[in-house]
Amino acid sequence: MAKELEMKETAAGEQGSAKYELTEEQKAARQERILKQVAKELELPLSKVRASVGLLDEGNTIPFIARYRKEMTGELDETQLRDIEERLQYLRNLEERKLEVVRLIDEQGKLTDELRISIEQAIKLQEVEDLYRPYRQKRKTRASVAKERGLEPLAGWIMTQPRQGSLEQEAAKYVDVDKQVNSAEEAIQGAMDIIAENVADDAKIRAWVRKYTHDQGIIVTEAKDAGQESVYEMYYAYQEPVRKLPPHRTLAINRGEREEVLKVRLDVQADRIHDYIARQIVKGESIVKQTMLLTIEDAYKRLIAPSIEREVRGELTEKAEEHAIQIFAENLRNLLLQAPVKGKVVLGVDPAFRTGCKLAVVDETGKMLYIDVVYPTPPNNKVAEAEAKVKAAIEKYGVQLIVIGNGTASRETEQFIADLINKLKNRGLQYLIVNEAGASVYSASKLAAEEFPTLDVAERSAISIARRLQDPLAELVKIEPKAIGVGQYQHDVAQKHLDESLKVVVESAVNHVGVDLNTASPSLLSYVSGINATTAKNIVKFREENGKFKDRKQLQKVPRLGAKTFEQCVGFMRISEGASPLDNTPIHPESYDVVDRLFRELRLDLGSLGSKELKDKLQHADVESLAQKLDVGVPTLRDILDSLQKPGRDPREELPPPIFRTDVLQIEDLTPGMQLQGTVRNVIDFGAFVDIGIKNDGLVHISQLSDTFVKHPMDVVSVGDTVTVWVLNVDLKKGRVGLTMKNPSKSSS
Repeated sequence: MAKELEMKETAAGEQGSAKYELTEEQKAARQERILKQVAKELELPLSKVRASVGLLDEGNTIPFIARYRKEMTGELDETQLRDIEERLQYLRNLEERKLEVVRLIDEQGKLTDELRISIEQAIKLQEVEDLYRPYRQKRKTRASVAKERGLEPLAGWIMTQPRQGSLEQEAAKYVDVDKQVNSAEEAIQGAMDIIAENVADDAKIRAWVRKYTHDQGIIVTEAKDAGQESVYEMYYAYQEPVRKLPPHRTLAINRGEREEVLKVRLDVQADRIHDYIARQIVKGESIVKQTMLLTIEDAYKRLIAPSIEREVRGELTEKAEEHAIQIFAENLRNLLLQAPVKGKVVLGVDPAFRTGCKLAVVDETGKMLYIDVVYPTPPNNKVAEAEAKVKAAIEKYGVQLIVIGNGTASRETEQFIADLINKLKNRGLQYLIVNEAGASVYSASKLAAEEFPTLDVAERSAISIARRLQDPLAELVKIEPKAIGVGQYQHDVAQKHLDESLKVVVESAVNHVGVDLNTASPSLLSYVSGINATTAKNIVKFREENGKFKDRKQLQKVPRLGAKTFEQCVGFMRISEGASPLDNTPIHPESYDVVDRLFRELRLDLGSLGSKELKDKLQHADVESLAQKLDVGVPTLRDILDSLQKPGRDPREELPPPIFRTDVLQIEDLTPGMQLQGTVRNVIDFGAFVDIGIKNDGLVHISQLSDTFVKHPMDVVSVGDTVTVWVLNVDLKKGRVGLTMKNPSKSSS
């Protein structure tokens, strides 16, 4: 019976929805309204927005549009296209919600023309929800109980705010023991409850109180137990205006509250809010004025204030999470695009104490050559045996670089490796410590088990550490992005939103670099424009069954890789030794005929690709007149000419290589004023952490990044940057080092 009733209700809902479906003409008008809103918000020409939305709606990916449809979009970049996509989705969802709200209110028979217009003109989801609030089905409230007891007419009478008569006498008319209204006082209280809920549901009042609370409110935090030691001690007696609260403090306070260390409240001047609401609904002197004022105070304290506080803090949290995700995303992109160290045989070391240091030698292509374990660290301290094993591996496989993970026992392992290098001076060995964040996540994953089924988790980790140096991007894409750990408060944000945002970053980085079709792993391929995990596996399976790809067209033979997917992905695939040299460039096959015409125009052939003669001719070419001759857009031709001058180029190669070391630096060696070279490991709101070769990264506070004002550290430094720093202060007890990027000699002169 219940199921039958549910089916009837669903059918009724579907019929109701059908009544409110838009005509094609209305849909077109709505689409145009949305496009204009997006163009206005992002300050972009409407024509560019319209073209971009058209391409997105056709199923094109953002990397593809940004790279290969520049003429259509007016050369909008990936960031602008993603902004368009995000706002488009929000505004489309908003329009759908407006339709739904209009339908729901109309079905109650309460939709007026004025209300419909207000809903249709709303530009934020919050405005729509405020307008819908009075009509939303509520759980049992004091007002709903009062209505059930027949007190709504009394509330209506009070709202007329009569100048004569007696409230008590009017209320006495509603005394009804059967309805549980036992006195005039009870009747008046019930009517006040109804009015209070109406006041709390008023969209205009809510909007004003929300803004006032945000602009004038104070976040106040205090300790639940002032004697308890914790990382939140600065918040034990703390307050700050809501409008000035920075994102990282919002998230820190939220975490302290969640861990039940802090009590948090939002203070605001209630009197000012009472006065505002009174001006909206109290009509001068009347016999119920005092009742109205008391009702307003109750409405604010009991209904509006708790709700608005949740909303304001929710908005603060949302903005703080958005900011934290942006920081993480920017750091992740810079980490992924760090310069690869190619053509080197690398020894990866995953350090540990009791279980020993796992060793893995990989060749120039990342292929595993050797796996072992040594015990040079406490409690085993088998240094001589470890030295013999590592030395033998270095000599047998021609190891050129050693990479150590920065986990447990990394500094003890570093000392062992540095001592060994010192004994093998004539080999020119160097070492590097890399951030191993996420290596254990990868090592324990199904992907790692498939790649190295006979190895244990720690051995896989050593291979991953070695490969991170050779090609950071190819190795790090195997790891869940949020496990890489280059942000702040990433565990305190909405994980679904974080995952989506970081996936976009990885996708952007992979397509910026391009992938080698004959060596790329399924993980790497799955981030290529238009490719999903299934198609990526199909590409690898096809490669294993049929041998290396000879040309890009072979991709069309891969199962479940259709024409649209081919169009989206092929320009980002590279074949280094294929049938056509163009397959090793970012030039899309759809432009190969343009290249043919170009070479005929230059009186050269494809064999001259990479030659000085071709470079000279391309550098001095008149792009605009050449584009006219070849019947191609200027942006596309510009990209083609750039690709032809640097075939097979990896854009990461232009970045500075990492800093290699031969000896250990201890925190005890540091003195204020000492100059050092370091690598930026993480950038956060209040500064940057720099690896200077000691156990813990040093902090360059935002105030020490530059001699000029710095709005945000990311304006000055990025993850992976090589920087010159000076030691500011050393805290041996806490193992902390303060650094500065301001040259002390300039400051003192």
